[in-house]
Amino acid sequence: MKRLPIPDDVTGDEIDKDVRQELQSLPKTLAEDVARNLVMVARLIDEDPEGAYGYSKVALRLASRVAAVREAAGFAAYANQKYSEALAEFRAARRMTGNTELWPVMADCERGLGRPEKALDMAGAPEVQKLDKAGQVEMRLVAAGARRDMDQLDAAIVTLQSPELASHSIQPWTARLRYAYADALLAVGREGEAREWFAKAVEADRDGSTDASDRLAELDGVEFVDAMDEDDAETETVVTVVVDEDTTTDDASDDEPSDEDAPEAVESKADEPQAVEPKAEEPKIVPIKDSTED
Repeated sequence: MKRLPIPDDVTGDEIDKDVRQELQSLPKTLAEDVARNLVMVARLIDEDPEGAYGYSKVALRLASRVAAVREAAGFAAYANQKYSEALAEFRAARRMTGNTELWPVMADCERGLGRPEKALDMAGAPEVQKLDKAGQVEMRLVAAGARRDMDQLDAAIVTLQSPELASHSIQPWTARLRYAYADALLAVGREGEAREWFAKAVEADRDGSTDASDRLAELDGVEFVDAMDEDDAETETVVTVVVDEDTTTDDASDDEPSDEDAPEAVESKADEPQAVEPKAEEPKIVPIKDSTED
């Protein structure tokens, strides 16, 4: 079995105590190996979903009969939009544990597979009543998304209207719920209300889980320019050019008559008083703006 490299600072003790308890059914060395791979899944799933998926497959080959491993494999597949695989793993984990906490993400997998009707059926199933408050809010978000998948925009708005939305209490899911509601309002052209709810989402978004602030700025007509890497950034350079007025350019010489074209002198001007040549002016400094890329 091909193993993936794991940093030395990953011991496996970082995993949740409930997961650690599940792994106690395995031999000690195997349990430690599985735990370290699960830690890597958790570390990478947001920043490097593909990498997390690789570690989840290793853990799955080592301990496919552990529910926590099947669940981790499901989330890694879900993060990589492998919805069919994710749904299979979530179903397996649910059969092993009997709990319903994965019900909302399973419904969202149905959406990912292009079956929003199935997701709505799951939203109305008895399992939803067994979910805690956070799980019920997640299920509401999935159901609203399914309505939008079916182009039922007004129904999506109604689905999100709930006591949790109206509550002034800030919960971990508050920002996402307000954001979804604002986005649904904007989809039907209710821009003023959408702006109000994006602002409320910003107030609740303490960990930056949404881009509500960007959406709000966009509605207010504010444009942000992403900072580019130093090598790629466009810089405005002022180039100072010294122009010598006694020097003619090639282009200027093309317009002046050549010696061959000059008419012959009719009379000598040697006896005429010579004009005093004016003192040459100092070269002028002409700043020229030139936008260049480093």
